Amino acid sequence: MSKNEDSVRLTPYIDINILKHVMPNVIYCITNSNDKGACLLSAFIYLGEEILVLKKKGYLSVLLVLLLVFVMALSGCGNKSASTPGDQTKEVPTLNISYIFTNHQTPFIVAMHQGGKLKDQGTYLKEVVPKEKYELYSDGAKVCKLNVITSKSGAETATLFAQGHIDVGLASVTAVMTAVDSGSPIKILSPIQTEGMSFVVPKDSEVKSWDAFLKYAKAATKPVVIGYHSPTSAPKMVFEAALYDAGLKITQDANDSSSDVLLVDLKETTNFIPALTSKQVFGWVGPSPYPEVALTEGIGQVVTELSDLPPQGKWKDTPCCVVAASNKVIASYPKELKALSKLMTQNADWCNHNVKSAADITADWIGISKEAAAKSTLKYTTTPSDSWKQGIGVYLKTFDKMNKLSGQLKGKELKDVETILFDFQFVK
Repeated sequence: MSKNEDSVRLTPYIDINILKHVMPNVIYCITNSNDKGACLLSAFIYLGEEILVLKKKGYLSVLLVLLLVFVMALSGCGNKSASTPGDQTKEVPTLNISYIFTNHQTPFIVAMHQGGKLKDQGTYLKEVVPKEKYELYSDGAKVCKLNVITSKSGAETATLFAQGHIDVGLASVTAVMTAVDSGSPIKILSPIQTEGMSFVVPKDSEVKSWDAFLKYAKAATKPVVIGYHSPTSAPKMVFEAALYDAGLKITQDANDSSSDVLLVDLKETTNFIPALTSKQVFGWVGPSPYPEVALTEGIGQVVTELSDLPPQGKWKDTPCCVVAASNKVIASYPKELKALSKLMTQNADWCNHNVKSAADITADWIGISKEAAAKSTLKYTTTPSDSWKQGIGVYLKTFDKMNKLSGQLKGKELKDVETILFDFQFVK
C-alpha cells in the first residue's frame, strides 16, 4: 500500500473515531459551560491518547495538523458565540419574583396566563414551567428568566426579601414600608392598584354600617374579635388606624379584656371564609376578591369599603399593592427591571380594558368563582400619581402617631424619606 493510500485511510479514521465523537461534546461543553478551559483540557487528554497510538503507526504529523485545526475551530466558535450582538443563545440573568393570590396583582397573573398571546404588546412572558418559571421578552429579545414564588402575605414577602430569597416582590405597600422602616434594603418601583379592601361580617349580623359597629364595640362586655391575614397588610393597618381615630381601645393580647377590639392574625387569606362560618371571629378585614367571595357564597356582608372610612376622603384611592425590588437588583439589573415594569404597565392597561377576561383569568388562577371575581371594581395602575403619594404620606403620619414605626421612617415626613422608599425610574 502506498503512502498516499495510507493518508486516505487515515482521514476517515480520525473523522469517525475522534471528530465524530469528541467534537460535538466539546463544542456543546464550550457553548454551555463557563469553564471552557476544562472543556479543551478534556479534548486534549482524549486526543493525547490517540497521539500515543497513532505515533506508533507513523501518523503523528497528520494528527497534529488536524488537532491544530480542531482547536482553532473551537476557539473561533466560542468567540463568535460570545460576541455576536443580540445572540439569543447568550446567558441572561435570572430574577426571583414573588406574588400573592389576590386580584390586586391580576396584571402579573394575566402576564403569566396569557404568555405569548400578548406578544403584540412588545413585552411578554414565555412559559417554561406553568406558574413557576418564565422568560421575559421585550422588543424581540429575551431579557431575563423569572423564578416565580407564591407568597402568603406581604409580611412573608418582606421576610423573603430579608432572607435574600427574592429580588422583586408584589405586596402591600404597608408591608414594604414596615420592612424599609426596619432597615430592609428595598424600594417601591410602582403601584399596581388602589383600594379594594373591605370590612366583612356574617350575613346574618345586625351590624350593617361603620357607625353601628362602633356603637356595638363600645357596648360589648368583651373585646370584639376582628381577623386579618397579615400583621403588616394594608387592610389591617387602615382598619386599625380608623379604630384609633374613633377612640376605641385596640389590643392583640387575647388576655386583655379591657379593650374594645381584639385583632387576631388568621395567617393567610384562605382562612377568611372558614373563620367567618365557624364564628371564630366577629368579622375580618381583607383585600379583594375575598369580600366578593363571601358575598357570592351567601356567607358574609360588607359593612364598609375601607376607602369610605372616616374622616371622609382620608382613605380615598388608598394605596395597596406595589411592585418592590431590592436595592442590589435595582443597581445591578436596570434593563431587566425596566422591561419588567413595562410588562406590569401594559398588563395593568390590558386588565382595565378587558375587565371580564381579566376576572375570568384571575378566577381560574387563584381558584374562586367567576361570579365573585366579576364583582371586583379594582383599577390597575403603575403610575405613582400625586394623590397616590399623598396616600403614602397619610400612612406614614398615621403609623407614626400610632407608634407603628421605630426605625428610619419614625418621625419623618414623606418628603424626607422619598429617596429611601421610592425608585420610580423604571416607570417614567
